[in-house]
Amino acid sequence: MTAWTNCRFLLRGGARVIAARTESITNRSYVLASGCVRTVKTTTWWDEHLTEDNQSFMRKSLGEEFNRLKASKLHPLKDEPWPRQEWTEGSRRVGLVAVKLGMVPIWTTAGERHVVTMLQVQDCHVLKYLSKEEYDGKTAALMVGGKNASPFYKTDEEMELFRNAGVPPKQKVTTFKVSDNAILKPGTPLYAAHFRPGQYVDVTAKTIGKGFQGVMKRYGFKGQPATHGQTKTHRRPGASGPGGDPAKVFKGKKMPGRMGNIYDTALGLKVWRVNTRYNVLYVHGSVPGHRNCLLKVRDTNLVSRLKTNHNPAFPTFFNELDEQLPEDLYDEDVFIPTQPSLTLA
Repeated sequence: MTAWTNCRFLLRGGARVIAARTESITNRSYVLASGCVRTVKTTTWWDEHLTEDNQSFMRKSLGEEFNRLKASKLHPLKDEPWPRQEWTEGSRRVGLVAVKLGMVPIWTTAGERHVVTMLQVQDCHVLKYLSKEEYDGKTAALMVGGKNASPFYKTDEEMELFRNAGVPPKQKVTTFKVSDNAILKPGTPLYAAHFRPGQYVDVTAKTIGKGFQGVMKRYGFKGQPATHGQTKTHRRPGASGPGGDPAKVFKGKKMPGRMGNIYDTALGLKVWRVNTRYNVLYVHGSVPGHRNCLLKVRDTNLVSRLKTNHNPAFPTFFNELDEQLPEDLYDEDVFIPTQPSLTLA
């Protein structure tokens, strides 16, 4: 009986026949085996083409490039930014890519308690300017990236975009529509001071996935009675459509299905506080997404709130060119804990 040792499976050129190379103490033979399933343990195919020495070299070289780009701090621009223009009625600024940290309470001077969400702007930069012809033919746009990521799993096209902008690779890349007077040069850093207390913003993120849910959890249906002849219909939706005249179920009918894991936007959220040291925005209420998720923050589109966004930092806040701001910026109605709450005449 032949003893088989050191058995390995090789996938050759995408073929469906898998060869099993086996080695014996006395002789070496090649046996064809079918039905073997290869298990992918990583998100890259490099492990199948590179040796361990080549993998370590690639990780080291890419890590050095990543640290070199990160060492340029927050301002990778090699020269002056593009000419700045004045804000006018109807101007549309670029937005930010932020990380959801969590929720905390704040109090107003009137004693009211509000719950706010902390959004931190981490390594947010402008990546590319898209003209009207390149975007949709109607308006210009800016590609913005946030939160540095490892370059090891980025494609060549993605790395070319980051190299042209002179910034490290980003975990999230998104697009914001801007007006012609609000364009920014690629490589421009974006800070939390882009927004000021008292302004209103719209926050877009992917909601938490709940899986397949019924109508009571998905849409808040009341359900059916627990007794009085009800049998196994307590949480069912009931009738699903009209009778014989339409003879169909109308589109958009609320039925059981997948809940969450879709992009949602919270409109008209007030900015109560801005921390310029750690680039943290304190936004009113809750926002979509789980903790540590990446989301988009932009000026609100609500008509009733547009008047609050007059004369913002336009086209954005430049840390090196604009005036130095204090560490914390508060709304005029926020109670500041460091200040005395009671004074004697």
